[in-house]
Amino acid sequence: MKMKSLRADVQALLFLLPFLAVYALFTIWPMIKGIEMSFYKWTLIKKMDFVGWDNYREVLKDNEVWEAVWHSTIFVLLTTPSMIVLAIALALIANRKSRLQKLYRSVFFIPSVLSVAVASYLGLFVFQPYTGLVNSVLHLIGLLPGDREIFWLTETGLAWIAVTLITLWWTVGFNFILYLSALQEIPDEIYEAARLDGANDRQVFWNITLPSLAPLTKTIAMLQIIASYKVFMQIYIITGGGPLDQTRPIIQLIYQTGFKENDLGYSATMSYVLFIILLALSALQYWLNNRKGAQA
Repeated sequence: MKMKSLRADVQALLFLLPFLAVYALFTIWPMIKGIEMSFYKWTLIKKMDFVGWDNYREVLKDNEVWEAVWHSTIFVLLTTPSMIVLAIALALIANRKSRLQKLYRSVFFIPSVLSVAVASYLGLFVFQPYTGLVNSVLHLIGLLPGDREIFWLTETGLAWIAVTLITLWWTVGFNFILYLSALQEIPDEIYEAARLDGANDRQVFWNITLPSLAPLTKTIAMLQIIASYKVFMQIYIITGGGPLDQTRPIIQLIYQTGFKENDLGYSATMSYVLFIILLALSALQYWLNNRKGAQA
């Protein structure tokens, strides 16, 4: 019996070896080299001097780094709650029995198949002054006077709104599908029993639907926080980090430091600082979830 079990384990390992080799080559090894780089003065040309913990000390007192982290945090605060609310709302609409049900599901999901570059350039077109779709519609319905323009991409507050709206439109489809699947898993008998007890739509939503979606919402919230902290391309294309670097996220600063300022060692250090932040957030959420589960 032990020999059969050992043989099965060896066979499983042999099947896993190709994946493990690729994973080690393209994930584990770059992580190890990144850690090594963070302890050196390292350029695009070669490894230079060993600086020890100097890069980490410099990051801790670098205001530019923490401003970029704060900008990423602003993006997280703007997108994560609104993404969850929007995905739930769209899932509720698409889950209703209707002749347009298939149309709703297609329209809500289709933007998520676009690449980040396509979605971002569409955002540029939509929010441009003078010729952009948003300003044109505002002119058409009379909310914006003909002699005025809203410069969405050159004012800090408006730029954040524009980037957030484009990101929501582009990425909500994936979370929408998750919520739609979760809604379909809720037994109809529960809703029927609630209706028989006299519950209205609001009571059904707050006491049945929302609690049933809570475990999925926790997962989506954590994934959204991590993804939002890693935002780069749409901000880089839409605003370039402007105006005056007021929308520049930490990933863009890492990119600029490494490939434009030719300081890969310091950019690697910033990457691992971000990694520690995300690891701490993940551990916090895991602890909170376990604590609530234990109390329940």
